[in-house]
Amino acid sequence: MESMLNKLKSTVTKVTADVTSAVMGNPVTREFDVGRHIASGGNGLAWKIFNGTKKSTKQEVAVFVFDKKLIDKYQKFEKDQIIDSLKRGVQQLTRLRHPRLLTVQHPLEESRDCLAFCTEPVFASLANVLGNWENLPSSVSPDIKDYKLYDVETKYGLLQVSEGLSFLHSSVKMVHGNITPENIILNKSGVWKIMGFDFCVSSTNPSEQEPKFPCKEWDPNLPSLCLPNPEYLAPEYILSVSCETASDMYSLGTVIYAVFNKGKPVFEINKQDIYKSFSRQLDQLSRLGSSSLTNIPEEVREHVKLLLNVTPAVRPDADQMTKIPFFDDVGAVTLQYFDTLFQRDNLQKSQFFKGLPKVLPKLPKRVIVQRILPCLTSEFVNPDMVPFVLPNVLLIAEECTKEEYIKLILPDLGPVFKQQEPIQASNMILLIFLQKMDLLLTKTPPDEIKNSVLPMVYRALEAPSIQIQELCLNIIPTFANLIDYPSMKNALIPRIKNACLQTSSLAVRVNSLVCLGKILEYLDKWFVLDDILPFLQQIPSKEPAVLMGILGIYKCTFTHKKLGITKEQLAGKVLPHLIPLSIENNLNLNQFNSFIAVIKEMLNRLECEHKTKLEQLHVMQEQQKSLDIGNQMNASEEMKVTNVGSQIEKVFNNIGADLLTGGESENKEDVLQNKHKKASLTLEEKQKLAKEQEQAQKLKSQQPLKPQVHTPVAPVKQTKDLTDTLMDNMSSLTSLSVSTPKSSTSSTFTAVPSMGLGMIYSTPIDNTKRNLTNGLNANMGFQTSGFNLPVNTNQNFFGSPSTPGVTTMTLGTPSTLPNFNAVGVRSAGAKQTQQRPTDMSALNNLFGPQKPKVSMNQLSQQKPNQWLNQFTPPQGSPGMGSSVMGTQMNMIGQSAFGVQANPFFNPQNFAQPPTTMTNSSSASNDLKDLFG
Repeated sequence: MESMLNKLKSTVTKVTADVTSAVMGNPVTREFDVGRHIASGGNGLAWKIFNGTKKSTKQEVAVFVFDKKLIDKYQKFEKDQIIDSLKRGVQQLTRLRHPRLLTVQHPLEESRDCLAFCTEPVFASLANVLGNWENLPSSVSPDIKDYKLYDVETKYGLLQVSEGLSFLHSSVKMVHGNITPENIILNKSGVWKIMGFDFCVSSTNPSEQEPKFPCKEWDPNLPSLCLPNPEYLAPEYILSVSCETASDMYSLGTVIYAVFNKGKPVFEINKQDIYKSFSRQLDQLSRLGSSSLTNIPEEVREHVKLLLNVTPAVRPDADQMTKIPFFDDVGAVTLQYFDTLFQRDNLQKSQFFKGLPKVLPKLPKRVIVQRILPCLTSEFVNPDMVPFVLPNVLLIAEECTKEEYIKLILPDLGPVFKQQEPIQASNMILLIFLQKMDLLLTKTPPDEIKNSVLPMVYRALEAPSIQIQELCLNIIPTFANLIDYPSMKNALIPRIKNACLQTSSLAVRVNSLVCLGKILEYLDKWFVLDDILPFLQQIPSKEPAVLMGILGIYKCTFTHKKLGITKEQLAGKVLPHLIPLSIENNLNLNQFNSFIAVIKEMLNRLECEHKTKLEQLHVMQEQQKSLDIGNQMNASEEMKVTNVGSQIEKVFNNIGADLLTGGESENKEDVLQNKHKKASLTLEEKQKLAKEQEQAQKLKSQQPLKPQVHTPVAPVKQTKDLTDTLMDNMSSLTSLSVSTPKSSTSSTFTAVPSMGLGMIYSTPIDNTKRNLTNGLNANMGFQTSGFNLPVNTNQNFFGSPSTPGVTTMTLGTPSTLPNFNAVGVRSAGAKQTQQRPTDMSALNNLFGPQKPKVSMNQLSQQKPNQWLNQFTPPQGSPGMGSSVMGTQMNMIGQSAFGVQANPFFNPQNFAQPPTTMTNSSSASNDLKDLFG
């Protein structure tokens, strides 16, 4: 068995090689390249059909080849008869031109081995399609083997043959003489065309008279290729040796019968006794009933019976057949219209193309691809027709596979993608493509998307038509997942942003924001944070729809698992942008609530994340302390996280007290020396340390101040004497001089603004008179750029009965200083003086530049103001520590006098060496600015 198959294969290969070599010697090969053997046709299927291309234009053609080896068995005169018959048929076909006749591209060429001519591209003959595979390759192509004629193809094919016969009979006055499935060719588009004019008969009468067609008597001795196929031949050819146009109509009836009966003819003819066969056939035709035509559609069955009638005059002519209802099928009419499309004007074409989408779903896919699609794409050369043709082409593309789309449709769409003229047509094309963008991006290769499709989208975003921009923005999210990320990031997003910023249309701006919001999920997190969110702050309009679009993008970014907004972005950029937008007057209640809901959600997350971070940091710091690693670093870190007041307190506890107390200075020097040993100091720290040591040395060398005790006769005089005395003591000082008893302890510094201000805190020892009887024994000093303070450190903050004394604080120049004679707090057990209602205005007027000075007795008669009582230490409490005193004096300096934070209030000021005192006018001006 295997040897037989191998033998058959070698035989086929040899025959194919012989045919190819035979063709290669034919002059046709000079202009055409011959390809694969695809079909067979003509009388007796004697012509082998090859596909081919024209060398100069690469135009596709079909090459018909008759190999002379097929007739080697015949005598020479018989061979000549066969060759002459074949030549006659091709020459007659070449002279005739009609859409229903096979078009010859190159005339017949003869060589020693073969005859050859070229025609339009061909699929197969009708006989091949119906199952007659004679003279085909041993391995029949699946395209032919599996081919199935659809009803619309059959109807329109038979209509085409009828139209071809009508042309021959009416216009050419010719009888074909051999209408058979072998002589009906299906071209590449599926159009049925007539060939095989080997036995055609032309009229011998002039054209204006009734045509008369001579007929030859049947000669059974001639080779079969020199005779028509008797199974499709009208009875009168044989029985009465006559023919007419009705004879071709009989042949058409037999073809219709064969089409609906899988290629089987009405009668089988015995070629050895043809006259007897035709006589029997004639008798059967006279009794032909409907039972014999059951496979033929009912609507054409009666017409077939008429075509097969024995009497030629009863048969319908070709023109009548084209008008029967059987051919009034919507698909057949549609295909017929396409064949006559070149005869229509643009208005007729546009109306037809508008209604075509309703018809296309009713047609088979192969018919659409083979017949309709080529006609549609051929209209792309007409720019005005493209908007009407394109929707139909894209509708067909939806039913095609990706391979079919790339092969059959995409090459013709390339120029349409780039069409920009005329403007109206170009805009319509953009709209159509945008509506089918998912189809284009799904089936178009990536390179073509980048080169043709996306540039069209960019052009739509920049189009002057608002409608196109809106549609483009609405459609982009539907295919965003199909766009490669670099194109989206570098080309698409910038154009969307420009459309939003530059448009004057509110709809375009809102749609731009909506589009961005929908495609955020396809973007990178940091691209969104760095490029999209900052863009929102550039949008100029404040319409509610725009604001809600901005809010939507923020919310989508904030809540999306892949994206998210960092707390730094929330605190620094997002919330500062959203909060002002939330109170825009244009927003209604629901819109405002939406803003507030998003803002609250952002704040909650911000609080949660940062609180968690701080808690973790606190735990880490505690762990560091417990391990006792890097004590100096820990102390430095602790100072960083404490509040500003605690930092100042720590600085003055360690440094300022040593400057006031000589006994402590040595300890301070030791501490500083130890600190210097532990860690190297910067240049600024060394300069600071040297200045502190120098100041401490000056304090040691100064004489202690002795407060003067005097009893005032009159309040005004008392105030004046005290002020003058203080001025005398201060006049000789260019810097702060403090003398402290050895038994005194160190005190703390209090942050007091450096301004021209004098204050005297008195502690009463006489509960009845409540005037100043004891001097000040102060050993606390402030080093600032603007004041000096002597303070008694042996008493509580406001004094006590057990440690009488007066703390005198001098700020600025004494000559213009007001006097506080009785701004103190009663000690425990002291009798309260006469109650007076609290008058806050007295304090406001106390320091006016026009008010006379008042004595301490006068001040002592007034009830301590409420604002001062809040700083009184609890009764019975021990002397307040340095930190408490520093803190409360700080509160007095800032709260009691209503002084805002002073820019000069800085710990660095206390570490600087004292400067010379400002003149009295400067201090007076400062007081006027502060209290006047």
